[in-house]
Amino acid sequence: MLKAARELGIVFFPAFDWAISPTHPERQERLLYTLDQLKEEGVFDIPGIREYKPEVAGEVDVDRVHFCFPETSGVVSPSHLVSAGGAIRAGRLFMEKKAAKAFAMVRPPGHHAMKCVHGARGFCNINIEAVMIERLREEYGPLRVAVVDTDCHHGDGTQDIYWNDPDTLFISLHQDGRTLYPGTGFAHELGGPGALGATVNVPLPPGTSDEGFLYVAEHLIRPLLDDFKPDLVVNSAGQDNHFSDPITDMAFSAQGYARLTEIVNADLAVLEGGYSIQGALPYVNLGIVLSMAGLDYSHVREPGFEPSRVRQGSAVTDYIKRQCVDIRKLAKNPPPRQRSGEMVGEWFVRRKTLYYDTDHITEYQTESVLVCPDCPGVLKIESESSRTPLCLGVQIPIRACPRCRSEGARIFDEGAKSGRYAVSRLIDRVGKRYLRV
Repeated sequence: MLKAARELGIVFFPAFDWAISPTHPERQERLLYTLDQLKEEGVFDIPGIREYKPEVAGEVDVDRVHFCFPETSGVVSPSHLVSAGGAIRAGRLFMEKKAAKAFAMVRPPGHHAMKCVHGARGFCNINIEAVMIERLREEYGPLRVAVVDTDCHHGDGTQDIYWNDPDTLFISLHQDGRTLYPGTGFAHELGGPGALGATVNVPLPPGTSDEGFLYVAEHLIRPLLDDFKPDLVVNSAGQDNHFSDPITDMAFSAQGYARLTEIVNADLAVLEGGYSIQGALPYVNLGIVLSMAGLDYSHVREPGFEPSRVRQGSAVTDYIKRQCVDIRKLAKNPPPRQRSGEMVGEWFVRRKTLYYDTDHITEYQTESVLVCPDCPGVLKIESESSRTPLCLGVQIPIRACPRCRSEGARIFDEGAKSGRYAVSRLIDRVGKRYLRV
């Protein structure tokens, strides 16, 4: 008789009708080989594990999170809306207690999509985790959320979206940005002035193996989660830290991923990267599924795994241990003076130049947040790109105080009437207004 699992919902969507190109590493086979492996292992015959169909997100779900320029429909395809809807379905399964945990095994991925979107960055158009989180907050009320991003590439989009949100803890462990796209995710990146310490980055040296990842999980991630006490923990489950991945330089194993999943103990997992389509993803996903279901994963082995060949050196181990100590101190006592921007009156201003490597777009952006003692503050973004003239985005946050509600509405109305901007967009989380002018 099969041992019953912890109730686990798996939402599956391989996006047959979407690909960057037929041979691009981000393609449908990433999920099809995994599904074959799960069926071959009899995973769906285990009591407690069920497969669910995704929902379809609406444009309003995207507009709740992103300023899409010049328009939302020009940025997202139907597959992006189903992928985000798959994450939403997983979130609803958990919130409505239909599953103890849920895994959105969907594509296209999303964690490189930032607050402003002009096109695709790092294979990502919209941030499916953020779309899911904000839909859950809209439907189920205020939630303290922790996002643990275990993709090999820094989750720069998720960081950007939640940079000024003290109610969202974002933790990213990734290959050091000096050696890999997108070149960000350093320890000094700690969040905006009203959310300092709610962004935590753990850049790891190339060659980090199970020992290093699991040390970070046990000695840094787990204590940070325990201190934050989130209502919901989301794992951006990128699998390109695997030793066989063709576009990264790490040495993690399927067993390591399963153990990491157990330590982090996320309520939801959402698939991100991972491009060793046959040699890693079927086995890593199997390990994650078994771990989330509370089942034995000790038999999971990928082809070609020899621990002695991928073991990290002692210098890497010592470096990671020192990193954990230093990063914990930074997160608990962040320096008040930030390196990412400057105060201009009551506003904290960051200027950014971003390159959309997938769509070959360059964006020039000025982000300003009103530093408010009573709420996260109004967000104002002026953005133009090589495809779109100057645009305006204004966000009134969920917990906006009366002053910030009034100031946000004023900035949007004046901007929309000024004729200065090609497009003006408003995200009003208090009034639930998502406008485009």
